[in-house]
Amino acid sequence: MASLLYRLGRFSARRAWSVIVAWVVILGLAGGAFAFFGGTLTSSVSIPGTATQKVSDELAAKFPAASGGRGTVIFTTTDDSRFTARQKTAIGDLLTRTVALDAVKSATNPFDAQAQIDDQAQQIVDGRQQIVDATTQIDAGQVQIDAATAQANAGQAQLDAGRSQAAAAGQLAAALPMLDAQQAQIDAGAAAIAAQQTTLDASRNELHAQGTTLEQGADLLDLAAGIRQVSTDQTTAVASIQFNTSLNQVPAETKEAVVAQLNDAGIDGVTAEVSNDIAASIPEILGPGEIGGVIIAAIVLWVMLGTLIGAGLPLLNALIGVSVGVLASLALSGTVEMLSVTPVLGVMLGLAVGIDYSLFILNRHRTQLRNGLPLQESIGLANGTSGNAVVFAGATVLIALLALNLTGVPFLGLMGTVGAVCVFVAILIAITLTPAMLGLVGTKILTKKARARVGHAENHARVPSKPMNTMRAVVTVVVGIIVLLIVAIPALSMRLGLPAGSSEPLGSSAYNAYKLVDDKFGAGVNGPLLVVADLDAAVTDADLLAEQVRIGTALKAENNVAAAVPIGASDDDLLLAFQVIPTEGPTSESTEQLVRDLRGLNIEGVASLGVAGNASGNIDVSEKLAAALPLYLLVVVGLSLIILIFVFRSILVPVTATLGFVLSLFASFGAITAVFQWGWLGPVFGIHDPGPILSFLPILVVGVLFGLAMDYQLFLVSGMRESFVHGASARVAVQRGVHAGRTVVTAAALIMASVFSGFVFSNSVMIQSIGFGLAVGVLLDAFVVRLLIIPAVMHLMGDAAWWLPKWLDRILPNVDVEGASLERSHPIPSESELERVTTPSA
Repeated sequence: MASLLYRLGRFSARRAWSVIVAWVVILGLAGGAFAFFGGTLTSSVSIPGTATQKVSDELAAKFPAASGGRGTVIFTTTDDSRFTARQKTAIGDLLTRTVALDAVKSATNPFDAQAQIDDQAQQIVDGRQQIVDATTQIDAGQVQIDAATAQANAGQAQLDAGRSQAAAAGQLAAALPMLDAQQAQIDAGAAAIAAQQTTLDASRNELHAQGTTLEQGADLLDLAAGIRQVSTDQTTAVASIQFNTSLNQVPAETKEAVVAQLNDAGIDGVTAEVSNDIAASIPEILGPGEIGGVIIAAIVLWVMLGTLIGAGLPLLNALIGVSVGVLASLALSGTVEMLSVTPVLGVMLGLAVGIDYSLFILNRHRTQLRNGLPLQESIGLANGTSGNAVVFAGATVLIALLALNLTGVPFLGLMGTVGAVCVFVAILIAITLTPAMLGLVGTKILTKKARARVGHAENHARVPSKPMNTMRAVVTVVVGIIVLLIVAIPALSMRLGLPAGSSEPLGSSAYNAYKLVDDKFGAGVNGPLLVVADLDAAVTDADLLAEQVRIGTALKAENNVAAAVPIGASDDDLLLAFQVIPTEGPTSESTEQLVRDLRGLNIEGVASLGVAGNASGNIDVSEKLAAALPLYLLVVVGLSLIILIFVFRSILVPVTATLGFVLSLFASFGAITAVFQWGWLGPVFGIHDPGPILSFLPILVVGVLFGLAMDYQLFLVSGMRESFVHGASARVAVQRGVHAGRTVVTAAALIMASVFSGFVFSNSVMIQSIGFGLAVGVLLDAFVVRLLIIPAVMHLMGDAAWWLPKWLDRILPNVDVEGASLERSHPIPSESELERVTTPSA
């Protein structure tokens, strides 16, 4: 590999313009592919196969009216006054126009809905009074019937007595016609009374049924008592907009059209704030913060290299690599669903590793030029040695990123693939375009002072000849580990979730909408749950209302439920849907527990209860990612350990490298938790509403940080191994390796942290947390673990650090990551040779 890279470096230096033109063409092709095949990005995180997704699929199949994503629009008066009739009419007309937009299924007029709720409440009151009045009338009628019945019975008794008297007097035959006539009158009266009783009983039964239905309706209203469409002070209203598909499948153009129409409504005295379900914007890839990070990286390069050409060359190469990698990746967005943060991760990694990888080769080339090596020979040798290390270091990053596909989470696997593409392009840029650029600039890569002293013996770096103090090594290890463990403490309370409207930038429409709902309607309205009850048997129309009340009452009885409202039934009457409003917001622990409680709730006659909605979806995504993390960590660490054993021909060096990574990883988790969940230093980083940590952040930080940590391990420890192999004692070799690599590793870590930290000030909390986590992780790993703890540990291990079983040593191939064989075949002038050349003869 080293020889191949040596030849590639010399070729690129000789044919510099051909290489540059080739990369320009590749950049044009990537841009053209994006222009022709690129699609839209989504800000909604979803994972197929989760419990929430299954419920959504069931709703789409059995109850289309309740399926499809929903977002809310908050209308509020600018002067905190009550809505006027004209404003209400204008809002209703606006919502009607919104329904005409593509992919919008319906829109709920909040004033009509609230009026209907209020009318229903009044109807219950009126209905109860009507039943009381009707019951009074029926009771009065019953009294009359009872009185008529008593009178009829008395008449019958008199008639019977008269008949007996006539019979006793022997006058029965004469009196019989009159008695029969009287009996007929009494029988007719009794029949009329019986008919009246039947009518009265029927009325009473009907009234009882009406009363039962009325009370069931009252129970439904009680279940929905926690839901309002218009605030009690009549200053704020919540409108619901339903789309034809789930939110993550709604085109960005549709959401933008909805937002534009609402923003351009121009209703005097009324503002419209759109929830983050609709207003979630695609984050900018390069904003002021990101550009600031690049500027800081440029300053670090300038301070280290001393020339503008030297500082600009790695930056230019990195920008070309990022452009190629991101544009090529975005070309896939037309065929696969791509999360909006995906290309941003590619930019982060492409810039960071692109600058660092070019810097490693450039720095080696500068050192060789100062030592008197010819230009093209120096470029080839730098590409064969440092470039060889770049390839192996990049391989660990690629493994870590591509292994994200093993998690079974599509959007995360795609993020890893896009990141890997950008890193791969950065590697290619480093070993081709960097030599080409170095060939063009020639010796101008050095300062004027350095050019004037090319070939002088004093340019050779003095290497340490003594090891570090053992007591110092012990103290360094102990103190370093204690510091990292203290920083990691907050990670013990880390909660995972996805951003809600409270995480949006202050003053944004989504943030304003979230806070208005929280203040005027209750926090739970920001995170409604959709509960689906699959029944054991189909419910009849006559029993539907009673069944909705029965199940709704059971749902309402759960802890942390503010309201449980029936939505409707499926066509086959085997599915009932309810909207459940939690008492707290979508990211709260109580809402998470409520989702679990509802899924485990047993209700007679209900086969299963499913829960959907943004809050439950967030929980499912977080749990799936948390479950995937151990396997992912095992695969990545296992594969990288194998690579490091090949590279260093040691067992303990890879093990200590990995343990050091675990320390820096948990320390970075602790810092992330302290800032984004606890709110420490929140104002500094713009964290106004602390909440759960981004659900896919831990697994993403593991992948990226492990690859970068192994980069620094490789560049530092390879120098130690090189010194050890060339005869230095194990402990002296540690000092020489650190001395040779600390400057470039320090600069590389500062550059990478600068690039990552620039994203901390993004307008997206997703990007903020990713940038912060990677920046802190790189700083802790590079400066605490790689430059302090690892050298101290290797000093304490001594010769044991390079122990390898003989049987394993025989079967392992010789991976010359330092390019030592290349250096032997292309030697750099030694210090004694330079002294003979530069010392004047007597």
